[in-house]
Amino acid sequence: MKIVISLGGSLLTKELAAEHFKKYIDVVKELSKEHKLIVIVGGGKVCREYQKVGRELGADSDQQDFIGIMSTHLNASTFVSGLGKNAYFVRWKPLKEAVKEVKKNFGRKIVVAAGHDTGSSTDHDAAVFASAVKADLLVNASNVAGVYSDDPKANPNAKKYDKLTYGEFLKIIKKNSQTPGEYRLFDLKAANVIVKHKIRTVLIDGNNPREIIKAVNGQHNGTVVG
Repeated sequence: MKIVISLGGSLLTKELAAEHFKKYIDVVKELSKEHKLIVIVGGGKVCREYQKVGRELGADSDQQDFIGIMSTHLNASTFVSGLGKNAYFVRWKPLKEAVKEVKKNFGRKIVVAAGHDTGSSTDHDAAVFASAVKADLLVNASNVAGVYSDDPKANPNAKKYDKLTYGEFLKIIKKNSQTPGEYRLFDLKAANVIVKHKIRTVLIDGNNPREIIKAVNGQHNGTVVG
């Protein structure tokens, strides 16, 4: 299959250590034996900390977004170092140029990318790349176990959905905050791309790296959109 994995930076940076990165790198290596992969890496804790400093120094929304983008490339460049010669890293450039680079190298190596344009998250980039290569599946791995009727951290009675139509998914995402660095669950721009291009998407709790493999095999505990 052609698979795009949106790997939340919070999963990688909650414990900033090589061995923690390696758990996710090993999963990607395993999947790459049978599938064509693109991995998009988010910013996580590093992103939040630098954006906080930026805000205190007077950074506006656009500046905060670019600080976040650079933090995703810090994480992605660290991640790709563990994949060796089997990976191709898309360095920062405007998203339109990055799409061309992704398409050129997809299938030849494991393509690893991060954030590119301000005004959207790495989820959006993942959705755009998935559309560009006509991916069979987009896996969104974050620290949330799927799509809920409400914020599960604030509402313990929130219902988790096993499956949603594209329309139902979009309606839920529209309720989320879209502040830079605070894309709760999923970026609205990304959701719009998924709905427009009918990209089958699975949202999972990636705290256990093996859940990513389960998402590909259809044995996960997350939410399917499509």
